[in-house]
Amino acid sequence: MSATSIVIFIVVGFIVLLVLWVAFIYNALVRGRNHCDEAWSNIDTELKRRYNLIPNLVSTVKGYAAHERETLERVTQARNTAVASQGSPASQAKDENVLVDSLKRLLAVVESYPDLKANQNFLKLQEELVNTEDRIQRARRFYNGNVRDYNNRVQVIPSALIARPCGFKEREFFEIEAAVERQAPVVKI
Repeated sequence: MSATSIVIFIVVGFIVLLVLWVAFIYNALVRGRNHCDEAWSNIDTELKRRYNLIPNLVSTVKGYAAHERETLERVTQARNTAVASQGSPASQAKDENVLVDSLKRLLAVVESYPDLKANQNFLKLQEELVNTEDRIQRARRFYNGNVRDYNNRVQVIPSALIARPCGFKEREFFEIEAAVERQAPVVKI
């Protein structure tokens, strides 16, 4: 084998390794982006579940607290805004937080109505809302974990050398508060 053949073999081998390395990083970035998309669809599913519960909750409260019309209208308006929100995770989080605040106000109103707090339909809806909030928070944590991993791939070298030219951009985290939280049982001694 001549010296030129060896040099050509080394150059071709290096090019093949470089192409394989680029393909490996590109595929990892695509997998990360797909994981983020899948995690976002989980959040979207849980938010829709919450949106479907809210009208039932409002209807139940409406029967007991008719003079709390403004609070009920605020919840309905915030729900409609959140349902229509289709922007980035940050803009959707803003709309979700407005909804969460209005739900918290609604649940504070409920405290003034002992009969409502004892209503089985309301208790069932409230429990369903608590379960849905737990599911939203789990989906949010899963999504944010995927976004963190994906953003790390997009930002760190050597994958950043592939990510930027190929159009991979960082994702936004989804930060919202829980509308209701599980209460820890109070132990009296």
